[in-house]
Amino acid sequence: MLDDPLVQDLLKEIINDPIEDDSDNIEIVRCLNDGITTDEEIAEKTGIRLNIVRKMLYKLYDAGLASYKRHKDPETQWFSYDWQFEPEEVNNTLRKHIHEEIEEYEKILDDEKNNMFFVCPQGHNRFGFEDASNNDFVCPECGEEIVFEPNDEFIESLEKEIASLQEKYESIGN
Repeated sequence: MLDDPLVQDLLKEIINDPIEDDSDNIEIVRCLNDGITTDEEIAEKTGIRLNIVRKMLYKLYDAGLASYKRHKDPETQWFSYDWQFEPEEVNNTLRKHIHEEIEEYEKILDDEKNNMFFVCPQGHNRFGFEDASNNDFVCPECGEEIVFEPNDEFIESLEKEIASLQEKYESIGN
């Protein structure tokens, strides 16, 4: 499951920090998936600092992809946590993300199919018919006359993207 590119993209989106180089964080998930349950064991096995491991485990928890059980050591009175990766939630989360993407693309597609668009030849703006009409078919930034933009190719590319996303959606968990 962890070798699936869709799963890897989802996990990277959840656990990677855009500022820091944390490409090794996927190893934390691999450890959980392999049955290593404590943050200390994961830190030791991966060589990733304990505070980073904990931060990533909580990100996975917040996304619903990991759960934990808390235990109190009777001698030290310290709490320890046994973590567990939730692979079935990965598929649910992937489906949700892809479904949201499909819905967004379908809204854009609907808008593109049901409207006429006009563009500034200088590339300043793109207008729907109503906005173009309100501006007397002139770009408010440069004063150039705006021109009709055929969007057949864009509509076709949106339809292909939606079909591709639907294929991905249907392939999840298979």
